[in-house]
Amino acid sequence: MHQLILTFSCEDTSGIVHAVSGAIVGCRGNITELQQFSSTDTGRFFMRVEIDLPTDLIQFRSAMRDVAKRFDATWEITEASERSRVLLLVSRAGGPLNDLLFHQRAGDLPVDIPMILSNHETLRPLADFYGIPFGSQVVLPENKHLFEDRIRQVVTDFDIDLVVLARYMQILSPQLCAELAGRAINIHHSFLPGFKGANPYRQAHTRGVKLIGATAHFVTSDLDEGPIIEQNVRRVDHSHTVAELTSLGQGLESETLTSAVRLFAAKRIFLDGVRTVIFK
Repeated sequence: MHQLILTFSCEDTSGIVHAVSGAIVGCRGNITELQQFSSTDTGRFFMRVEIDLPTDLIQFRSAMRDVAKRFDATWEITEASERSRVLLLVSRAGGPLNDLLFHQRAGDLPVDIPMILSNHETLRPLADFYGIPFGSQVVLPENKHLFEDRIRQVVTDFDIDLVVLARYMQILSPQLCAELAGRAINIHHSFLPGFKGANPYRQAHTRGVKLIGATAHFVTSDLDEGPIIEQNVRRVDHSHTVAELTSLGQGLESETLTSAVRLFAAKRIFLDGVRTVIFK
């Protein structure tokens, strides 16, 4: 018995669900979960299906290939047990890294993490504790391209599916952003109003914000402007100190980033232009 995840997207038109479900039934498959969405903004159709398939997977792939050709679709079939391979990029802040590694070890984040890369040595002890190989080098403007070449090499050597910027405090070059489009996730604080530059939580405290939060998004060359995957917020008030705001905010950042990685690993994220479709 194969337990599969099928993702399918194409221009929205009639007959898509009938054709896909017909191919599944024709191979004696059983649909255990199906979610679909038609985007009125882009005219695209998105579908995610979980399937129990008792027959030959080759036969099912052939049937789906015919359906995909009919609708000029982008599609993928993966075993539900297949784990995404993730490269983590970090700097000095350990909260998001610790949260990802904890949940991965606990078994509720179905990813493999073959490598952590950093521009500092600060988090090596944390990586050692979890038994994850850790590589670091100082990143300066004149050698930034060398570190990015190292990222490319790790992505190739370890067959990486996703690069996660777990509070990695360097801006990726436009070239690397383009190469990793749809395969790199970043996390940043999210305030109303937005605060940029140093000490955002102190700025938030000074302005008396009532909401703090975090946003996980795909990486693009437009800093912190990529398609949004997940967001969380927490109400605060005048009684919270800068230290308390920082602690609450960093906790939200960790929680939100881990949630985004979990969605990616479960094949629940679809790109729809400059936004995402998320099947939860």
